[in-house]
Amino acid sequence: MSFVLRDTQLTDVVSIAAIYADAVLTGTASYELVPPTQEEMASRFATITGQGYPHIAAVDEDGTLLGYAYASAFRTRPAYRWLVEDSIYLAREAQGRGIGKALLKELIWRCTALGFRQMVAVIGGASPASVRLHGGCGFVMTGTLVGTGFKHGQWLDTVLMQLPLGDGNTTVPDEKAYPGSLF
Repeated sequence: MSFVLRDTQLTDVVSIAAIYADAVLTGTASYELVPPTQEEMASRFATITGQGYPHIAAVDEDGTLLGYAYASAFRTRPAYRWLVEDSIYLAREAQGRGIGKALLKELIWRCTALGFRQMVAVIGGASPASVRLHGGCGFVMTGTLVGTGFKHGQWLDTVLMQLPLGDGNTTVPDEKAYPGSLF
């Protein structure tokens, strides 16, 4: 099955909410316990895109949403403004087909083009598939937070991985070229 990547549209929120609800209810990537409503997911989408962060959808030839990825602020303190956190969620039928890798590579490219200097992955449940995905795209392991979430009757670890973007931390960023509108 082929797919294309495109900017996420507000009309995708229904499918995004369904994909995320499945991840919340059956997985450990998200530490939410109750799936957000479609209205909440629309609000989150508007906040992310309104602040200038990329939000990307993978769709099949029929336009069915297979997955999505976005970047957002890692933390809102001004010194973090050059750092983004990535998030990727796939429909079950889309997993293991290279869609996550394509989404992540596109997200890395877009964040680099916007001038961000670092990307961090905060991997809930220390998901081996997500660790492999990020490692395959150049992220390096920076740490494990042990027992940080309790979900599905078990304690879960959180893995942190990081990827320099552009010049990373080897040069001083141009303050006038700050990417985004958070600060």
